[in-house]
Formats: sequence, C-alpha cells, structure tokens
Amino acid sequence: MKSTENVLRAVRAALVPVTACAVALGGLTAWTASGAAGRPASVTVEDGRVLLPFGIDPTAAMFRLRNTGDVDDELVGVDVPTAGGAMLSRTVVKNGAGSMKMVRSATVPARGTVEMSPHSLDVMVYRPPKLQVGERLPVVLRFRESGVVRAEAVVVRPGNRAGD
Repeated sequence: MKSTENVLRAVRAALVPVTACAVALGGLTAWTASGAAGRPASVTVEDGRVLLPFGIDPTAAMFRLRNTGDVDDELVGVDVPTAGGAMLSRTVVKNGAGSMKMVRSATVPARGTVEMSPHSLDVMVYRPPKLQVGERLPVVLRFRESGVVRAEAVVVRPGNRAGD
C-alpha cells in the first residue's frame, strides 16, 4: 500500500510542472500563430549607385535599406570585392565644414527605411576598380539579423541618381 501512495504522490508532484509547461506552450503557440510574436528583421537593399571615381580616388556608394520585419536590424559591415577596401562612413558637419567619419554600424529600424547619400551615411570605397557610367559594382552588406545581402551599385556621375 505504501508503494501505491508513493507513486500517487510522485504523479501529483509531476503533474503541476507538466501542466504549467503545457499551458505556457499553448499560450506561446497561440501568440505566435496570431502574429503577435512579430516577424524577424528582413532587410532588402535597393537603388544601389556609386559615384564615378576619378582614377583611384575613394568614392561613395549609396543604397536604400528597407526592413520589412518587426524588429530593428543593424548594418555591421560592407565589402566591395573588386576594390581595395570599403567601410561605412557618415558625413559630419562641424562649424560649417563637413568631414567623413568611420562608423561601425548603422541601425535599420523595424518597418523602416534608411536612405544613404553622399551627405549622410554611405559606403566609402577605397581604390575602386576602373569604372564607367552604367557599369555595376558588386557590394556585399552584412546585417546582424538578416545576414549577408549581395547587391550591385550602378555607376553614376556625381549629382545624378540614374545611370545616365
């Protein structure tokens, strides 16, 4: 009789945490199925353009970064395989003079867009390959959540948005 009582006590003791886990799992499943858990960050790279370089002088590449997810993402690195190097940079104006400052990362807000430009955030390209207007420059962007995104930037003359 004592062994039956011990088994019943053990079953009752195990029933409480098992029931709690089942209720929690059911609640999380319903929350996720309803869409309330949100979508992970998902960044697309659009409208890539790079300013026509003068010889081997550094130039700037710009993109539109669109995050369709429900959480922020972060651009943490860039690479231009055919160039001597690339980095994220931001134009900083102090006392009326602009200068370039290297930045480690840039936030792409949830359900938001970042518009790069030569006057704000851009990709500084060092020792670019010989390029002509209309050609495409391959660029690799690395995001903390979205991973690696490969893109191309069309070569434009300074002041132009299209490849003409």
